[in-house]
Amino acid sequence: MLKEGIILDVDGTLWNAVGAIRDSWNLYREEQIPEMPGCYTDADIEGVLGLTMTQIGDRLLAPLPEKRRHQALEGMMDAEVTYMWEHGGRVYPSVEQTLMRLKKAGFHLYIVSNCQKGYIEDFLHTSGTVSLIEDHVCFGDTGKPKDFSIRLCMERNELQRALYVGDTAGDLDAARRAGIPFIYAAYGFGQVDAEKEKVPSIEAFSQLPGAVTALWEKAGNRR
Repeated sequence: MLKEGIILDVDGTLWNAVGAIRDSWNLYREEQIPEMPGCYTDADIEGVLGLTMTQIGDRLLAPLPEKRRHQALEGMMDAEVTYMWEHGGRVYPSVEQTLMRLKKAGFHLYIVSNCQKGYIEDFLHTSGTVSLIEDHVCFGDTGKPKDFSIRLCMERNELQRALYVGDTAGDLDAARRAGIPFIYAAYGFGQVDAEKEKVPSIEAFSQLPGAVTALWEKAGNRR
């Protein structure tokens, strides 16, 4: 039997952590970045979800000189990981049950994200899904684009077939660059024209098993 993997994005796919991220960044900004008074809004956070850490810093810490920006970004990311371990985000309905269903069906489950080291661990800890995810790769591990991280995950886990589930156009592009199918999480933060892009979509995470089955059947690869 083929070793089949389902590789998942985090933000906008498995949970909504906007409020917790906002609070952690604002606490750090108030205490450690006095030269940038003010606070981030939910819209600010949603606008950078899916970007790499470097891109987030360039956008949200733009007023700071480059060296100071990098220093502040590193501190802000560390503060976020610590905060999220205690507070977590809002896990979407039926995530744990759906992952268990997929695992029982024989799929191997992974996470690939553009986040920093520690963030995926935060999700696994607070969502209670640590035993369901076999491996994970993030931008903090590789410093490379998401398609590189997807391929790395596939190679080191010796996957013979895989697909990626995400909620943004960037996720779709990464999956295509990695050479694997994509399922669009339409309930997330991004905007993908699934019909135009000819990709399947789901309106809730619980629909994922059916979407996976339909995708492989359409491709002529019945399990």
